[in-house]
Amino acid sequence: MEYFIFIIIAYLLGAIPSGLIVGKMGYGIDIREHGSGNLGGTNTFRVLGLKAGLIVTIADILKGTAATVIPVLFGADVIPLVIGVFAVIGHMYPVFAGFKGGKAVATSAGVVLGVNPLVFAILLGTFFLLLYLSKYVSLASMVTGIVTFIVTLLLGEYGLSIIIAVFTVFVIYRHRSNIKRIMNKTEPKITWM
Repeated sequence: MEYFIFIIIAYLLGAIPSGLIVGKMGYGIDIREHGSGNLGGTNTFRVLGLKAGLIVTIADILKGTAATVIPVLFGADVIPLVIGVFAVIGHMYPVFAGFKGGKAVATSAGVVLGVNPLVFAILLGTFFLLLYLSKYVSLASMVTGIVTFIVTLLLGEYGLSIIIAVFTVFVIYRHRSNIKRIMNKTEPKITWM
């Protein structure tokens, strides 16, 4: 029963469409009708700018963190990492936004932050290094997942390794169109780094 309760809570947290809320409340636009049409932080950065992009990205990270921390605060006999997976699923397929959500990157990172801040710090550093080198947010996101998986194996965090592997599959699957654009050299590059 505890698993069921916290899975529902995690899914509903993950399903909060940060990009949609910020776009409509702060700018009077539906982010899904602009740019890539994605609800995540990257599209928000492109369409609404730095401030909105940061708000959405941080909110999406915190959804994953909250989903893993809340069961611990309540002393629930559950595995927080498992609960966190459902926040990521909620982010990708949000009931509050027609089941069309983000690409799982920020919320996955938030789950990692909730259970292992050191791995999160490594993940963040890896992402920004890869972003600086490639200028592709999508490529940096996918490769960061793979690198983080290897890091968790080296650290002996095998449970986290399994979840990172799941998250990485989610991220790569959700970036299918980006992979095609990278191969066709039509994927947008960032210009601010």
